[in-house]
Amino acid sequence: MASHVLVQRFKRIVAMRFVVATLLATASFLSPMSGFAESADVEATIKKVDTANLVLTLDDGKTYQAPEEFNFDGLEAGVKVIVFYTEVDGKRVINDLDIVK
Repeated sequence: MASHVLVQRFKRIVAMRFVVATLLATASFLSPMSGFAESADVEATIKKVDTANLVLTLDDGKTYQAPEEFNFDGLEAGVKVIVFYTEVDGKRVINDLDIVK
């Protein structure tokens, strides 16, 4: 009878270790995906506006790609902005933009 209890306990331990190992493997597999699209924001002053190529250059020296439907009204060199962007494949794609008054 005691050996039967030990066998059952051993089976539960093995099952729990399998579940934990599966969860850890899944987490390690999915964690690199956060590097593909990383959201951030930056507060800076516009250095250059390129409406033809849909690009803003800020005084931090970086460029930010605007989507096609982006509204450039009121944006010109010298305007201070907060840019909310997502980095995708090395490009900073603008999600939203606020003018700092």
